[in-house]
Amino acid sequence: MYDALRAGASGFLLKDVTAEWLFDAVRVVAGGDALLAPGITRRLISEFAHLRPVATRQAELSSLTKRENEVLLLVAEGLSNTEIAARLVVTEETVKTHVSRVLSKLGLRDRTQAVIAAYESGLVVPRHPA
Repeated sequence: MYDALRAGASGFLLKDVTAEWLFDAVRVVAGGDALLAPGITRRLISEFAHLRPVATRQAELSSLTKRENEVLLLVAEGLSNTEIAARLVVTEETVKTHVSRVLSKLGLRDRTQAVIAAYESGLVVPRHPA
């Protein structure tokens, strides 16, 4: 369910839904609204209650230097240390240092978490296919 919603789904119903409920749901989504089965709502609220607020993540990002921010953006684009070094005209060792500082300042374990933090904070916005 979470992956479907992240991918852009406008609604989510359980498989035991009645035909009438399904037709109503299609009309709701076609009208531009979103819809979740009532049983899903409780799980979503519980899950979102555990997420860190975006404002907190943005405050943490403000502790990054301009260069660390650039490196985080390039990591979020999926570039390797070698590619980042070439793009920024610095050594790979310098990139490794910047990545380590980003991870440390943001309290993250690895590059994957750094990418997630960049998206969650709004620093990077997902691209929609044309």
